[in-house]
Amino acid sequence: MSLGWRARRRWSLVILLVWMPLYVVAAVSLVALFDRPGLLVELAIYVGLGLLWVLPFRRVFLGVGREDPEAPRRPGEGG
Repeated sequence: MSLGWRARRRWSLVILLVWMPLYVVAAVSLVALFDRPGLLVELAIYVGLGLLWVLPFRRVFLGVGREDPEAPRRPGEGG
């Protein structure tokens, strides 16, 4: 079942406003459990974790920044 444009737009807001802050707290807490690594290693860990959170949600974010493809066109608009 594929989500419509409106549903993906709503879910993307939920993911960005709820899931991402929770993920950031969990990632920082996880890294804090270990001794602090070197600066470049720590940067690589945070960059990796920063990219890892979005992988399951790629489809949700696809095309939500564009206008609604199912919206009726007004006369005189190109497209």
